[in-house]
Amino acid sequence: MKIENVQTYRVSVPLIKPFKTALRTVERAESIFVKISCDNGIAGWGEAPPTLVITGDSLAGIEAAIIGVLKPALIGKHIVHFESLFQDMKTILVGNSSAKAAVDMAIYDCLAQHCSLPLYQLLGGHKNQLETDFTVSVNSPAEMGEDAAGYISQGFNVLKVKVGKDDISTDMERIRTIRHRVGPEVKIRLDANQGWSPKDAVRAIRRMEDAGLDIELVEQPVKAEDIEGLKQVTDHVETLIMADESVFTPKQALQVLKTRSADLINIKLMKAGGIYQAQNINAIAEACGVECMVGSMIETKLGITAAAHFAASKKNITRFDFDAPLMLAEDIIDGGIQYDGRNITIPDSPGLGIRQVDIKGGNTIANQQ
Repeated sequence: MKIENVQTYRVSVPLIKPFKTALRTVERAESIFVKISCDNGIAGWGEAPPTLVITGDSLAGIEAAIIGVLKPALIGKHIVHFESLFQDMKTILVGNSSAKAAVDMAIYDCLAQHCSLPLYQLLGGHKNQLETDFTVSVNSPAEMGEDAAGYISQGFNVLKVKVGKDDISTDMERIRTIRHRVGPEVKIRLDANQGWSPKDAVRAIRRMEDAGLDIELVEQPVKAEDIEGLKQVTDHVETLIMADESVFTPKQALQVLKTRSADLINIKLMKAGGIYQAQNINAIAEACGVECMVGSMIETKLGITAAAHFAASKKNITRFDFDAPLMLAEDIIDGGIQYDGRNITIPDSPGLGIRQVDIKGGNTIANQQ
């Protein structure tokens, strides 16, 4: 089962509503799709969205890494020797985690199809049902309250609220407004996207605690490289603190966990470089007694399907942030995970279960290499 070809495609799908965080505003989900074809007729798919402010990866850079570096190294190699493939990808190319993630997904898709198993079963098979939160992007307090109420009316019961773009008082007003609109039963998670200083984070979270706003967790309150600041926040508040941008690699996860700088870890395939390394991060966290979330960038259902297969396979992954496909104006993927409101079902089709990818239809923009 040798790799015969590696192809990339550019796609761009409009969002229903612009997505705003402390770091950026996104109006279209842009991605590089990867297709790996094998000599026995099996083909696997992967996806890599560019996220310059987080991973540093651009569309052109992802394409160049895949076609110029990874493709020559993969052609002619056996899929079943996947350990060697992933080790080679690690050594021949530094960084470029998004490009590696897309190729990693496609390799795992091929491998699981070869084994006639859905990927989540090949990886561990813990369960095939998940529940996602829904993200409220940064806007005025009134608009965020209206958005939050709308998502709850659609059946979501966990909200991930973006903060950190303005001053603490404005963020407090945002959270108060949302809590008032959705009531006490809804879980609220905050994501500051590195938008606060350590002292401001402690001040803001303590004010929320004193106000009884009942925040489940706060994600990445400080700059990614400020592990001491992250620990300062974790040590001085009661609310759970989750590391996101601070953890790309297993080594960074170990540093955060050894210093007890966070209570939880958010794993994203685009940061980890794919499922292979994501499994290592989760294993380290589990050994330390720390639960993980699996999140995503603004991606189509292709990349989210791969992330969901990984997340569903592991008991230690207890939280899921897979709402990105629900934000898109169209679904260009036939197959993959199935949504029923907040509920996600992973079909028992082999591999990722992708039947067809519409890279040329609707409002998408396709460019094949």
